[in-house]
Amino acid sequence: MPHTIATFSIVAYDPGREEWGVAVQSKFLACAAVVSWARAGAGAVATQSFANVAYGLDGLEMMANDMSAEETIAALTSADEQRAQRQVGMVDRRGRAAAYTGAECYDWAGHAIGDGFACQGNILVPGTVAAMATAFEEARRGPGELADWLVSALAAGQAAGGDKRGRQAAGVLVVRHNGGYGGNNDRYLDLRVDDDPQPIDRLATLVQMHHLFFGVTDPADLIPLAGVAGDLQALLRRTGHYDGPVSGVFDEPTRRALRALVGSENLEERWDGTGERIDRVVVEFLMGRFG
Repeated sequence: MPHTIATFSIVAYDPGREEWGVAVQSKFLACAAVVSWARAGAGAVATQSFANVAYGLDGLEMMANDMSAEETIAALTSADEQRAQRQVGMVDRRGRAAAYTGAECYDWAGHAIGDGFACQGNILVPGTVAAMATAFEEARRGPGELADWLVSALAAGQAAGGDKRGRQAAGVLVVRHNGGYGGNNDRYLDLRVDDDPQPIDRLATLVQMHHLFFGVTDPADLIPLAGVAGDLQALLRRTGHYDGPVSGVFDEPTRRALRALVGSENLEERWDGTGERIDRVVVEFLMGRFG
């Protein structure tokens, strides 16, 4: 008999960025490694409470072939002799959401389905799932992106009571066609906190770090390199990447030095070393880190 994964989770679709995502928290080590499944163009799945990982594997394949989330859950649970102990939430390739809570899931257990999302949980303080749904609806009407909204929903669920047993791990997974590192995979964001006393807080910090290192540059934030050349040269001398004069001229030696520092700080997705402008976020990060 597999271990019970008592948890609360949310699956959702953002049609604006064409992203599918899952976020989860549980008193269960590395819960996201079992619960969270997503594929661009197919959908997202959260499988929990005596989790059946085939719901993730087979569910995504079914939805990729244009079965709805509701149809997919019905097919999977009807063929599962242990369905009374299962819980699952899905959102399909078109953003249609569905969820299932087996009759033998431990109290409190239930789900809430909204437009393009589903929240579900078991062994919870009552009110947790409703709080998540409300928070997600509010968050997606504001700033940020799907990962931010999903983590906001987790935080609201925790604030409402969360897992009766406590907290241990959390994760957020967001996929988008060619959204992964290098552009040739769909894993845009896959962050996990596998064992921490405050996993959702730590997860929120990791999401902000992801935005820093891999966020899309806002054209309004591009500034001329010539305008910050002297400051960068002084900084690069302090880091040991440059031994030339602080001339205020952004020449080729300065460019090579800055490219090396940007690469060592993993900011190459924000500045590739070419052009005459640079993301203000990169400059501010380097100045803050190396003064």
